[in-house]
Amino acid sequence: MRRFKKSGSGFAALLVAALLLFTGISAEAACPVSPLMGASGRMVLQAGTAGQSGAQAGTAGQTGAPAGSSGQAALPADSAYHEDKAEGTDTAKIDLSSTADGIVAVSVVSSKKCKFQAIMGEQTYTYDVASDGTPGIFPVQCGNGTYTFRILENVTGSKYGLLYTTEADVTLTDEFQPFLRPSDYSDYSAESLCVKKAAELAANCKTDNDVVKAIYDFVCKTVVYDREKAANLQVGYMPVPDETMTTGKGICFDYASLAAAMLRSQGIPTKLVFGYVAPDDLYHAWNMFYTEETGWVTVDYQVSKDTWNRIDLTFSANGADGKFIGNGSNYADLYYY
Repeated sequence: MRRFKKSGSGFAALLVAALLLFTGISAEAACPVSPLMGASGRMVLQAGTAGQSGAQAGTAGQTGAPAGSSGQAALPADSAYHEDKAEGTDTAKIDLSSTADGIVAVSVVSSKKCKFQAIMGEQTYTYDVASDGTPGIFPVQCGNGTYTFRILENVTGSKYGLLYTTEADVTLTDEFQPFLRPSDYSDYSAESLCVKKAAELAANCKTDNDVVKAIYDFVCKTVVYDREKAANLQVGYMPVPDETMTTGKGICFDYASLAAAMLRSQGIPTKLVFGYVAPDDLYHAWNMFYTEETGWVTVDYQVSKDTWNRIDLTFSANGADGKFIGNGSNYADLYYY
């Protein structure tokens, strides 16, 4: 039976870096989302409303694990903003009801640009949020501990003032929850085309590695690097996995977001990672995924248990092989989503 479990762990990583080493496009153009300029808050997630972007109401706490070797997966683990559980002011609200499931949700109404911060210890994640009340969904990815959550409003220039702040002691159900669910960085639902495609690809798979290989092969064969898009994107761009799949093109962020959506929907914990790649310190996006198995994903890449491994989906999709990754020492992980 193919099923994700929490014990007997071994991480494997699916790297989705930009094709910049081949094109010469600047890192800022191809990966315009900086750690300080995150999600746009497009998703409208309301409690009790099934089928909306990134949420399946009433399914909180699902692991999203595949149902078994038949390939018929359960509904993907959900993410949602619960208006009735949110705290704050009339215009700045934070929903902490799903932090155990690795998710925090925010809603802000303001005439100015706003940001959301999640702080735990020395780690700070800062995101753009919509100012029209559209909820933003973000991972609680720094593990267990006391978090400070803050909503900020632009005052002038690059200066921001505090609208609302709160603290929460977070104990995750398990370490994988933030990476099994949709967020503004990988927005999908049970009705998404990419989720349905992932289920189709997984239908004949017997192991998680089989699912990873099927999705890896599909993306490599159907998505190409979009140089024009990379050259014209603005800071703050957020991907839409269904759009990447249907158009068949995208930048590194698109590849990583699509891979995360498809793998997570099949119960495979998947991180979306931002960082730098040597020797030119190019800013990239890629993925890391978790399986309990060892085996071959491509001809020249083996997934090993109890260690981190990388495969370069963007490069593979555009004609390169996996040898560029080497032992992974040329990759520096900075931010996880």
